[in-house]
Amino acid sequence: MAEPGTDRIASDFLLEIVTPERQLVEERVNSVRAPGIDGEFGVLPSHVRMIAGLGTGVLRYRLASTNEWSELAVSEGLVEVLPDRVILLAQTAEESQSIDVARAQSALDRARERLEHPDDETDIEATLDDLRRATVRLQAARGETTE
Repeated sequence: MAEPGTDRIASDFLLEIVTPERQLVEERVNSVRAPGIDGEFGVLPSHVRMIAGLGTGVLRYRLASTNEWSELAVSEGLVEVLPDRVILLAQTAEESQSIDVARAQSALDRARERLEHPDDETDIEATLDDLRRATVRLQAARGETTE
């Protein structure tokens, strides 16, 4: 016979977001939407275990305490989903409210310029990555994502 209360379904889980520099998030959440390398995916409480590649995009999560959505611009990494937590290891992660819009716009403009006028030393793949990161940072900062 199961312990009393152990058969109830969890309503939230722990989200941990870590970059090489620091742990950015450690919050109880009830939903996560992440940009996977093969497209966006969602995680709800009691999700099946999985490991997925993290792509560049806007990560959204709903705080269990307030039911409000928070957003981060993230790029490249891994996501491990366990029944009681999600651990996201990202190369970069930046909270939407801390993004410098002018700096992100400048990075976008530089990447576009390099693509429009490449020279012999232009690394097209790296420039496309720069373009994607700048675009995502602007989307997150401006709240240009969908629910």
